[in-house]
Amino acid sequence: MKIKPGYKQTEVGVIPGEWEVKRLEEVGAWKGGMTPSMQNPAFWVNGNVPWISSGDVKSVQLRTTGYSITAAAVKQGTTTMLPANSIVLVTRSGILRKYLPVAMNVIPMAINQDIKALIPANKFYPTFVLYALIASGDRILARCMKAGTTVESVEFRWLKAFIIPVPPLPEQRAIAEALGDVDALLGGLDRLIAKKRDIKQAAMQQLLTGQTRLPGFHGEWEVKLIGEFTDCTAGGTPSTLVASYWGGSIPWMSSGELKLKRVEEVEGRITDEGLRNSSTKMIQKKCVLIGLAGQGKTRGTVAMNFTELCTNQSIAAIFPSPAFVPEYLYYNIDTRYDELRDLSAGDGGRGGLNLTIIKAISIPLPPLPEQTAIAEVLTDMDTELAGLEQRREKTRALKQAMMQELLTGRTRLTIIP
Repeated sequence: MKIKPGYKQTEVGVIPGEWEVKRLEEVGAWKGGMTPSMQNPAFWVNGNVPWISSGDVKSVQLRTTGYSITAAAVKQGTTTMLPANSIVLVTRSGILRKYLPVAMNVIPMAINQDIKALIPANKFYPTFVLYALIASGDRILARCMKAGTTVESVEFRWLKAFIIPVPPLPEQRAIAEALGDVDALLGGLDRLIAKKRDIKQAAMQQLLTGQTRLPGFHGEWEVKLIGEFTDCTAGGTPSTLVASYWGGSIPWMSSGELKLKRVEEVEGRITDEGLRNSSTKMIQKKCVLIGLAGQGKTRGTVAMNFTELCTNQSIAAIFPSPAFVPEYLYYNIDTRYDELRDLSAGDGGRGGLNLTIIKAISIPLPPLPEQTAIAEVLTDMDTELAGLEQRREKTRALKQAMMQELLTGRTRLTIIP
């Protein structure tokens, strides 16, 4: 392979000529942490020193922690006090099956034994090191994970020997600032989405109960059981032992796909033979779908299908009819997740909903024009939220592409003195 002028071949690939390759142990001082003794909890908990555990490392900047410990616990224990702008990595946790959590603490904090921390030396810009480690997460896990351990963990000596490409300090700073601008945009989108969700939740609580009426609507509402104005059904699963039942052209929805909320496409496909030889059945568009079973979040989750399909036995489908507006019913039931969970048959949270329970759910029903108006308001809010979430995903993809280009030197930034 021909290397273009100004670049060189290294252990990490082709990088700019003035860049260096550094082991992580050369980048700064490494620290480990610990949990103070539990023999006297009052001695160390609820102090004013933030204490990082693996569950706290969820975003790029770490500002708060779930626990705080006392200064005495730091002094007499074996935990480590980190200065601000240290880089913390989760090196022992089940989450390492998926990704390597990395963050920077913006204020001084202590760490527990599941965390390793890097305090960058002066010639390394901390935020650049942060992004370099985030971008290297998959490779670190591939090269540094211990084998045969009960809990996934990163071998510390392998981690310290891991190498990264490092540009001169001014370019480190420029790269970090460019990526930081994208993170700031992502943070703004996260806050805006959270705000819009809160507004929608408040609107649902007010509009779907009649506490707030839209302009032009008056009069009394009715309260009816679902079984009084429509019917519902559950699906089924063709035998997985019969290959000819599967891989056809008929969409078949599993209960895990209820999380889509607006169901326009599903992964499963069955054949006409599978449809005939099972209890599943085709349902029309705009059924309100409810998860009937599951110990996780699926039971009580509500969705609506916008294409004809069939479902498995863990989904109830409430049929549309001229007696109500399906979207209104969807939003009403979607606000009642906890209520649906409580209605589940069985004990210990291991039971499930059934069609009898579904039909007995009471629904406040305004006249059809008001149902339509309420549904349109909430649909508009959902459309706005979907647009913001799509923008956030595009911004995340942009950040990923920028990291791949900037942190390898394939794209260079103009450095303004």
